[in-house]
Amino acid sequence: MQPLGLVDIGGTTIKFAIWDGQNLQAHHAVATPKTLAEFFDLLTTEVETMKAQAAIVGVGISSPGAVDKRTGIVGGASAVPYIHHFEIQQALTEKFGLPVSMENDANCAALAELDSGAGIGTDSLAFLVVGTGVGGALIVNHHIWHGAHLFGGEFGYIMATATNTVSELGTVPNALRRYQAANPEAAPIDGKRLFELAAAGELTAAQEVQTIYRTLATAIYNIQYSFDPEKIVIGGGVSNNPALIPGIEAEIDKIRQQVKIASIKPVIVPCVYTDEANLRGAAVDFSQTYPEIV
Repeated sequence: MQPLGLVDIGGTTIKFAIWDGQNLQAHHAVATPKTLAEFFDLLTTEVETMKAQAAIVGVGISSPGAVDKRTGIVGGASAVPYIHHFEIQQALTEKFGLPVSMENDANCAALAELDSGAGIGTDSLAFLVVGTGVGGALIVNHHIWHGAHLFGGEFGYIMATATNTVSELGTVPNALRRYQAANPEAAPIDGKRLFELAAAGELTAAQEVQTIYRTLATAIYNIQYSFDPEKIVIGGGVSNNPALIPGIEAEIDKIRQQVKIASIKPVIVPCVYTDEANLRGAAVDFSQTYPEIV
């Protein structure tokens, strides 16, 4: 594989690396600029450095927002507002003097897992990113399923109950808010402490953790029986918690006992890549976008 320049645009930092076909080289991060002009200057300078270091043949970019690969426009909204609603891919292609691919960051992370992570050897997978909300991606036949409105994999919008979404009930930050509201006199706690209290039998904490498990289990069960992926990969910080997947699986077992004809048990695995996922996936996306180059 020819060397590539890689960029991961985030609200706090922008990460850069050179892809040598197997590993990330010269991996580093720079604070995200405040303006579009500064953004263009930073990326152009970084890419020129990459050209000198490794003779890169193109640049793969992981971006927040709804990336439309047909138009090269980033729709929706994100913590980097100036990248949206104009032909940014074409602008960067002209500035770099190189082919540029762009893909949504969650989609890039899913591609990284498919290529060499938790989803290696599969043709299809669902990838859930459990953070402040729940996002994710769907992969069919090794390619991202974007959907008619670029909402493929937006699992957080699924209704978990008649009144609440998966993002509202299935994430640690929202569980912490409910816990603190129920215990206003208690000192603030973090997610790790919430799970510790639940394991120790503290009633409110146990209820909130169980809500997370049940919500994610319901979403995963529905994904399995609508999309039927080979694997479901869980990402986000909570994926590092060894109690998470067993807790979800126990709730899925309860659902399958209720639905007697549900013969399939979803295969749920934690992600392999964390900080490198978006950059690695940007390389995969570039190779799929420009197979004739790499």
